[in-house]
Amino acid sequence: MEPKISGVGVLDKSFSILALISESPRSLADVTSSTGLSRATAHRLALALEAHGLLRRLADGRFALGLHLMALGRAAAEQFPLAETAQPALAALREATGESVQLYITDATNRVCIAALESPHGLRTIVAVGAALPMDVGSAGRVLSGEQAPSGWLQTVGEREPGVASVSAAVRGPQQELLAAVSVSGPIDRLGRQPGKQHGQAVLEAAQRIQEALEPSRSAP
Repeated sequence: MEPKISGVGVLDKSFSILALISESPRSLADVTSSTGLSRATAHRLALALEAHGLLRRLADGRFALGLHLMALGRAAAEQFPLAETAQPALAALREATGESVQLYITDATNRVCIAALESPHGLRTIVAVGAALPMDVGSAGRVLSGEQAPSGWLQTVGEREPGVASVSAAVRGPQQELLAAVSVSGPIDRLGRQPGKQHGQAVLEAAQRIQEALEPSRSAP
């Protein structure tokens, strides 16, 4: 995740640390060398972030993202109307496919999961609400990057994560602007090498249901 520049020094520096550690746990030396911050500044900010639950310390001394970020991610998703509006369609999609379903939006250079329902199967894909994933891999990332297919859905197999397949479709607003991507994901053993053949139509129908739910004329009594 690329750190954003706000002009407020302490926030920009703190966010650069969080952005770095969102990629993987890091030692203080890693933070210092990767962010360009002095050791004293990096240490002071990391301890402050840890005190607020935004970072935590692993047994080997490295810093990892703190558990309070999970609560903040859930709260942010709950306050985002699209996530709530999409819940019935996502529940129906999970019921129809038996697989995990997600809803993603674009945030800067990443896609962020704002709603997710897990498959009832023991072997399933799990994407936490608030998780930031790359835009250039995975069917949802490709949809949000503007890639299109004649079928209306995109599929990927083992692209973001080995052993996982997914199918995604665009959710559009009243002016056909791209709002989000709805996705079904699961193990290749169940979805196969052509997951769109199994679930592409169901994903398209879910996207359509979300779009209809967002239309004021349809939602008004």
